[in-house]
Amino acid sequence: MTEQNQPTEVEDVLETSEANENEAEEQAQEKPSYEDLEAKVAELEGLLKEEQLRGLANEQNLRRRHQEEVQATHKYAGQKFAAEMLPVKDYLEMALLDQSGNFDALKTGVQMTLNELNKAFEHTQITEINPAQGDKLDPYYHQAIQTVESEQEPNTIVGIMKKGYQLADRVLRPAMVTVAKKKESES
Repeated sequence: MTEQNQPTEVEDVLETSEANENEAEEQAQEKPSYEDLEAKVAELEGLLKEEQLRGLANEQNLRRRHQEEVQATHKYAGQKFAAEMLPVKDYLEMALLDQSGNFDALKTGVQMTLNELNKAFEHTQITEINPAQGDKLDPYYHQAIQTVESEQEPNTIVGIMKKGYQLADRVLRPAMVTVAKKKESES
């Protein structure tokens, strides 16, 4: 190559300097101004505020719905049991209206009423706590009303005064029982 075709160092420096100036101008044009940045920050803050308000509104709606559901649950908790008790009431009313004087018919009616009541208890998960004589006293399921001297082991059930009842696994009323105690030695 000839000397004329070869760029000189000065030309190289000038070209590099011009390229750097062009890049700086492009970057200056691409850089947003302070006002643009402030506007963008304000826009993002507005969006954030909207999201926060939406979140708070959703939270309030969930709380309100939950409170309404809890109130409805409390209000209608006995609905199933009440529906099961209606036939029992009907049978009792029919028994009171019976003027026949037939004791056997009355007894049959009472038995039918008891059967309906047992079905209602079964459908609503109410079960009897009916301990057997000789069972160990369990204070969770039994309430000792009386203690009597007995040949049985102490703290075992001698007799049942009233059956107990439980709803699912919760005791409604413990069985009321008589409990054995050790015989006192006579001197």
